[in-house]
Order: sequence, then structure tokens, then C-alpha cells
Amino acid sequence: MSAESPRNDLAVRYRRVTVDGVSIFYREAGPSDGPTVLLLHGFPSSSHMFRDLMPRLADRFHLVAPDYPGFGYSDAPAPTNFTYTFDRLAEIVEGFVDALGIEKVSLYLHDYGGPIGFRLAAKRPELIRAIVVQNAIAHLDGVSPALAPLQNYWADPSSASEAAVRQMLAPETTRFHYLEGAADASRVSPDAYTLDQALLDRPGNDAIQLALL
Repeated sequence: MSAESPRNDLAVRYRRVTVDGVSIFYREAGPSDGPTVLLLHGFPSSSHMFRDLMPRLADRFHLVAPDYPGFGYSDAPAPTNFTYTFDRLAEIVEGFVDALGIEKVSLYLHDYGGPIGFRLAAKRPELIRAIVVQNAIAHLDGVSPALAPLQNYWADPSSASEAAVRQMLAPETTRFHYLEGAADASRVSPDAYTLDQALLDRPGNDAIQLALL
């Protein structure tokens, strides 16, 4: 390939696949015969969070980043029709991997990607080449005091404790995820947190998020 030839596999492609009757949206980049990295997003985002990372890695890796059910552009079936637990999301991600014919994968786990990816690795260790963990925990020692309202909700999912947890779905909390600790907030584009909030605000999505929280 000449130095002037374009690398078509560096561009991100936007695709869908059906897993257990749920349409899963995903982003894909890099050569199909390269080592596969499965990027699992966190709350309250989607595969959109990897939009800048994927082109940077696409010259070396085959990258796939799905949106979980209820997130991003994937289907969001009502909780009456789909069980929103991390066990179930892990089953969907496992089905996604199998649907794409992936036989070996490195996991990049962020936040919610942790409890999903850890389940996949425990169930299918032969599938896993490596694990990269970014801001995800696997034990209660990692739960900070800031999540006390969430722990209260686990113990007693009453309307009073739910009201406190609903603040995690509020616009100011979504902006906090992006802006807290930023050395220069003027360099943080509002596009990502605006998209996250628009998807959180879809009718019925609060029930999905509360079930997972």
C-alpha cells in the first residue's frame, strides 16, 4: 500500500445486529483480521464515548463498541419485556460477540462495562486475551461515600430513597460526569453530555436506569 493510499479500515462504521430479538447498535473500526478489542461503555453514556479513541487504535486493532439495550441507539424494550440486570446485559454482550464470530477478544471496560465484562470473562475465560479496566469496580470497597443514596436504595427501594437516586439521571449530574475535575471546562464539548441526557430523558428510560442502578 502506497503512502498516499487511504486506509478505509480506519474509518468508524455504524452497524446493527439482532441478539435475542433486540437490535444492538455498534461501532466498528480497524482491520477485521486484527486483534479484536471489545469496548464496553459506562453510565450514562454509550459507544459514543469511544468516538475519539477508536480512530486512534484502528491502525492496529479490530474495534467493536456496542450500545447495551436501553442505551445509545440500541433497542430499549420496556422493563416489562426485558429484564434489566447486569446478568442479562452480559448475556446480550456474549450473544453479540458470538453473532460477530469473535473467537478471541481483549476487553476494555469502563464503569458499567466492568460488571458486564467481568461476567463475560468469568463465564468464557477461553474467549479473553486481555482486560483493561477504566473506572470500574468489582467489590464494595470501591463504592465511595458519594454513592450512599444508591446503597440506601439497594436496601430499601422506597419512593423516598428512589427520589435521591433519580438525581443521578438529572442534567446537572450528567454534566458533572464530564466537567468535574476538568482543568479547563471550556475545552469540554457539550455535545456528549447533551446526547447522553437526551437519551436518558426518553419516555420510559428512567425505569430502565433505575432497575440497573
